[in-house]
Amino acid sequence: MSLTLTLDFQYKTTIEKLWSALTDSSKLAKWVANIHTGQPMENDFKPVVGHRFQFRTQPNEYWDGIIEGEVLIVEAPNRVSYTWASGGEKHTITWTLQDLGDGQVNLHLEQTGISNEPALNGAKYGWNKWCGDLEKALAQ
Repeated sequence: MSLTLTLDFQYKTTIEKLWSALTDSSKLAKWVANIHTGQPMENDFKPVVGHRFQFRTQPNEYWDGIIEGEVLIVEAPNRVSYTWASGGEKHTITWTLQDLGDGQVNLHLEQTGISNEPALNGAKYGWNKWCGDLEKALAQ
């Protein structure tokens, strides 16, 4: 049985600026950082269906520091989906953006394929932290 994580975040920004923060590799590196060290995760993400990419950070005794992915869906500026494989787990991440008007955008995250409750809780913690960092990146 696999578990699914769903989270929603609201940002005061434009849908285009939020889309760029989710799909531009240099902007991704600013808010997707190593949870433990805060170092940016370098990556070669491109919003092109079929593109294989990696997020890379310092390895530690528990993890090689690499997240492997492949872009599955690109529907600019409303939806992007990709695989997220690390530590023996392979999940699917889907971001859906919705312009709420009045300078507000809803960002919906769905992460599927999570194997157990501890992994679900870890993913929830990580995305909440990263999406808080995303808010700071959007304000710059």
